[in-house]
Amino acid sequence: MASTIKFKPFLPLSPLPKQTTSPPTSWVSCKPISDPLLSLPISRAVNQRGHVAVSVAFNPQGNFDLSLFDDNDDASKPAPPMPPSEGRFDVVIDNDVITRLDLSPFQAATGMKDPLSVKPKEFLDRTIGFTINYAKEDPRDPRELSEYPDIRLWFVRLDATYPWLPVLLDWRAGELARYAAMLVPHQMNMKMGVVFNPEALELFVMKKVFIVYSWLKHHNIPKPELKTNNMARMLGFGIGDELYDLVENHPLDLS
Repeated sequence: MASTIKFKPFLPLSPLPKQTTSPPTSWVSCKPISDPLLSLPISRAVNQRGHVAVSVAFNPQGNFDLSLFDDNDDASKPAPPMPPSEGRFDVVIDNDVITRLDLSPFQAATGMKDPLSVKPKEFLDRTIGFTINYAKEDPRDPRELSEYPDIRLWFVRLDATYPWLPVLLDWRAGELARYAAMLVPHQMNMKMGVVFNPEALELFVMKKVFIVYSWLKHHNIPKPELKTNNMARMLGFGIGDELYDLVENHPLDLS
């Protein structure tokens, strides 16, 4: 009988029902974590509706800081965001670019004309970031950039064209978390910041693990699972070795 692959959080997102039997199961580990080696502390919590809450504060340049939160007032005031990494590829987009779903500013800034010809080494060293110069129709509109459908649609097209892009982003300056917010269903909370739908975030991470690991290995990047694990950790997830075995047994066609 074929084994069942499940994504099991080490810290359950919701109470698990009692099991009376123990069928043979292959577990793929996917758990909320926080790693002391990372420069940005990350927390995950589950509210009564089952949403994963992450405290995120964006500045006008799109940078952010992740911080723990609790019931006191200080927890709702994240520390100032880290500045963009020096020497990174900076992609500047505005309303016109967004409206036309124009990827040429990204291609011009990074030199990525053909996704199939991109070599990851230089971009892993320098990283990529975004400056979004978005003029709101109503200056009093309280929505964050990740809540505007037209901005999100631009990032959807970008991600469809360059599906391995998350691994090349300027993580320390918050680009990975903002990128995820553009693509993963979430709500904004005055105190907790971005509140992701947990199942959607988990599926996003799993999909990117398949793509990023395969892409890095295809280009002979040493220890591709290490870089992929670090990417997942930045979104608060730990990846078990079983998932990489699954990827190896069912390789992606990157041609």
